[in-house]
Amino acid sequence: MLSILVKSLPMTLLEAEVHLSLREFLRDQGEPLWDHHLTMARLVSRALRLNRSALIQTGSTFSRYGLSYLMPCLLSDRPILLVVPLNIQKQLIEQDIPYLQQWLNTKKTIINQDQTVDFETFQGLLIVSPDVWLGDRLENKGQFPDDIVTLIDQADYLEEWTKDYLTMTLASDDWQQLQQQYPAYGNLIQEVRFFLKKSIFSHPNSPYQCCLLDQEEKESLSHLCATLNKNPLLNRFAQSLDNQNQLLWASVDREKNTFFIHVSPLDISSILSPYLNHSTIVLMGGFLDSQKAAPTYKKTIGLAQDILCLKFHPHRQNELINLYIRERLPMPNTPEFQRILIEEVRKLVFGGYESLKPITIIVDDVPSKAQVATFLAAEFGSQVKVEKADIDDNSILISGWKFWHNHQGKLPIPKLFIIATLPIPSLENPLVAAQVNYYKKQHKDWFRFYLLPTALKEIQRAVMPLRESQGIVALLDNRVNYRSYGNRILTALEPYAKIDYIDSNWLNG
Repeated sequence: MLSILVKSLPMTLLEAEVHLSLREFLRDQGEPLWDHHLTMARLVSRALRLNRSALIQTGSTFSRYGLSYLMPCLLSDRPILLVVPLNIQKQLIEQDIPYLQQWLNTKKTIINQDQTVDFETFQGLLIVSPDVWLGDRLENKGQFPDDIVTLIDQADYLEEWTKDYLTMTLASDDWQQLQQQYPAYGNLIQEVRFFLKKSIFSHPNSPYQCCLLDQEEKESLSHLCATLNKNPLLNRFAQSLDNQNQLLWASVDREKNTFFIHVSPLDISSILSPYLNHSTIVLMGGFLDSQKAAPTYKKTIGLAQDILCLKFHPHRQNELINLYIRERLPMPNTPEFQRILIEEVRKLVFGGYESLKPITIIVDDVPSKAQVATFLAAEFGSQVKVEKADIDDNSILISGWKFWHNHQGKLPIPKLFIIATLPIPSLENPLVAAQVNYYKKQHKDWFRFYLLPTALKEIQRAVMPLRESQGIVALLDNRVNYRSYGNRILTALEPYAKIDYIDSNWLNG
């Protein structure tokens, strides 16, 4: 072990000290873990020393690259704000940081978001969730200094975090509270609620369980907001109703017979811009953009400052995936596709179950999902799970892209990952259609700026963990062979070993 005691490390020495410590740590662990540790650590160290912002696309998961920014944070003598999701925050505070601190023999103060910080004297590492950081910046709470160096991990989710944070919701409990707070307007509140429920439930049922509010529904809600304009929630709704950057929509739960009304921003670039362009910020994530300079990503989040960009690529031998793609399969929107989907799933799952479990099958189409589940359950019984998070290493999970997106980090990494259709957002989803319409009004290429980047990011996130075990990805969507954007999809999946037939030796690897 390298014996280091760092109480106040001069910043001019940070890059050299981090390089030396990290190299010795990797040797001590017996394996390099990730090829780009030293390069990324040097870049983060320079950002800390020179107050220079950076954007780093790691091409890998946190379990691989996290060490590269933790070591500079622990060896630096300045206060640092680290923004990470709660699940990673827990791992950092309980496991990774104590282990590193012990190995380095450092005493840097580590504070989480529940603790009070005196920034006049604080020189430690403050770890907070995205919601806490967004709340401080967007609501001007002044909880954190404007000039504190900020590292944001999982920054590929920054747009999603921001939209979720800024989304306002009128739920069942809110209606009940309105009744209690404004008894004199009880009839009006009940009348508007019943009208909205009846009208929203009359919209055509769809797998997306949501709809945009029509003009009559908007007017009914607007009348209620104007009447009860002293209510904080309704007042915020009222301010958003005529805002062209706000989307008014409803989600429904038909099983529970309930509905929710939401207002969400369509574009967050102007909202985030002031907080990204006037301070030192390091954005890190597996896949932010298909290009090194990340032009689409930067426009999306409003990042305009001159920023150093780095994009790492997976190792061409150690981190390749095995990619099964057949030519001349039916297109997903044809009647023949469902039959071929079942046949391909049968050959892949039956041939590889013993050696490739757990298996994940992504099927977005609801009828096809049910058909695949029924077919496999006849052979594998309770091992087949449809959008269930309680799976084990023997399970066959069947889910849509949304479920996988929301739960991937908590599920076992599959060894066989079957993709029925590419994760290109469907225009049949009212929220996607509204976003596309917004970009059309902005005269933007909505496919190149929105739909394709979303698909590239989603498919990269999905296959990234499989690289660690060189798993098998079966892509059954023939658009990858015959559409102009197909090469962009394949480039995002590199490196891979491609095969266009099912080899039993390959499946049993």
